[in-house]
Amino acid sequence: MTVSDLQKKIMELKAEKQITVLAHSYQSAPILEIANYTGDSFRLSQVAAEDKNKTCIVCGVHFMAETVKLLSPEKEVILAHPGAGCPMAEQFTVEDILKLKRVYPNHTVVAYVNTTAELKTLADVCVTSSSAVKICEAIPSDKILFIPDCNLGAYTAKMVPEKEIVTVKGGCPVHAAITLDEALKAKKEHPGAKLLVHPECIPSVTALADFAGSTAAIMNYARNSDSKEFIICTENSIAEHLQYELPDKDFYILSSRLICPDMKATTLMDVYNALIGKGGVRIEMSEDTIKSASVCINRMLEIGQ
Repeated sequence: MTVSDLQKKIMELKAEKQITVLAHSYQSAPILEIANYTGDSFRLSQVAAEDKNKTCIVCGVHFMAETVKLLSPEKEVILAHPGAGCPMAEQFTVEDILKLKRVYPNHTVVAYVNTTAELKTLADVCVTSSSAVKICEAIPSDKILFIPDCNLGAYTAKMVPEKEIVTVKGGCPVHAAITLDEALKAKKEHPGAKLLVHPECIPSVTALADFAGSTAAIMNYARNSDSKEFIICTENSIAEHLQYELPDKDFYILSSRLICPDMKATTLMDVYNALIGKGGVRIEMSEDTIKSASVCINRMLEIGQ
């Protein structure tokens, strides 16, 4: 079976079974082409909640499927590839965060959406990479414990200097591995290009950026900019997708190492097998976990509005 044959079969099956396929922007182009919705992780959970279908297949990683379930507890949520995790989301345990809360008892716990549902149960408010600055500015507390990404936390602290923001040593291993030398080399090789950086990168790299923002924000910047050349300092698939979408512009990857193996684990066959009931893993959470983990998400939505 060819890729196009498999895509056609998937499209027929999801329509027949009334199943919605959600694909994060870091997925491969063939998967994005068969998805009902594509985008950043939290936005996918929001559109899933608004969608009429009662079953969702998530092409992404485990915490993303959990977030879909948190916003749509009545729906069946299936992660297409059972082994697709996220080192950042899973690097801290509940006990780790409880210890931190004992060390910083007067700090509001702000959890990046890239955390497990278990850790969200311990947070006061959740944030996305696009809302972190706005949410931290808006919360009443001037003392914040930011988990788990120290680089996004450092970026937020720089943008909100009036508050004390404590970070912990953790983050995305793909973004955090980008070095200042690599960023400087890319700018030297492409002097006319805008450097677009995800704030999960280390502070010295983010400081060089012409624009820093979430994956969706980076893509929107490239779409709306008058510039014709861009260095994409996030997962390499974004440069590929932008090349397809905007063929009149040039996109350069910053490093061949910027590949998320967990995001790339999902294949079209995983989606097909999930559709026919032979693959994927159903996301299960207790009512107590759903209720507790939803508190920080609801707080984020209240503040964001």
